[in-house]
Amino acid sequence: MNHQVSSPMSVTMDRPSGRVLVTGALGQIGTELVEALRQKHGHEAVIATDIRKAEGCQILDVMNKKEIHKLVTEQEITEIYHLAALLSATGEKNPELCWDINVIGLENVIAAAKKNNARLFSPSSIAVFGPDCPNIAPQITPLNPSTVYGRTKVVGEQLAMTSGIDMRGIRYPGLISYKAPAGGGTTDYAVEIFHHALKNGYYECFVREDTKLPMMYMDDAIRATIELMDFPLEKLSESRGGYNISGCSFTVGELVKSIQRHLPDFICTYNPDIRQTYADSWPDEIEDDIAKKEWGWSPRFDLDRIVDEMIINLEN
Repeated sequence: MNHQVSSPMSVTMDRPSGRVLVTGALGQIGTELVEALRQKHGHEAVIATDIRKAEGCQILDVMNKKEIHKLVTEQEITEIYHLAALLSATGEKNPELCWDINVIGLENVIAAAKKNNARLFSPSSIAVFGPDCPNIAPQITPLNPSTVYGRTKVVGEQLAMTSGIDMRGIRYPGLISYKAPAGGGTTDYAVEIFHHALKNGYYECFVREDTKLPMMYMDDAIRATIELMDFPLEKLSESRGGYNISGCSFTVGELVKSIQRHLPDFICTYNPDIRQTYADSWPDEIEDDIAKKEWGWSPRFDLDRIVDEMIINLEN
């Protein structure tokens, strides 16, 4: 059973119809977002790019300002989804590269968008929150992240409000998907665990059993992204640089119990590493009342439904 991402109802807006550019298109989010955007706009209207080569995907390095400008101008791009980034766990191993790709790369894309009057989606993350954030993270709170990755996302949110363009973002929770591998983030355990459970019935988790984090099924994340970009700019507040959106929050232990509904003999052990420190600095839950109020956000997947979808699709 393979569930397609359903396109939301479009909000009519007076803006030029052109082509859509996706950077980082081969990543965990990009793989499914490109598919959804092609359903919505047509295959030829969506240009997928990445630094890796793959069928249906052009090579584009976001550090190459000249190439970005050339592509955006020549292809008459009017909408950009900028997903190219180093994630939290990978980024902490190489902080300078993380800063360059996540901040300078974004600035390059903003410059091209500005020159061509294109709209821009640039994702934020729950990594913007730091140890001083309440356990249930509000939309507006001091942002003092403990990771370089988190700091790059704070800068991204600030750039959304100072760039002079229509730029929007979402503070994605941990994302769970069966279509693409996790990309080097602290919440990767929530994807890896399914593959190990089905393959050999055993998983050694790199965070504690009681670690509770906000998570979201990829279908919800893709739908939220498209719904936000379809919404009229004048109806959005200054939260548009990085809206809190909530899926569901659960501990690793609760995830294991839900998987055991399908695989009763599955065993999970725990061997926390440095990623535990990053997880401990993030909130347990997300408060998303502003996204709900401003553009009607509402999640569809709870823990058991996420687990059911992952098991069914990975078994097929």
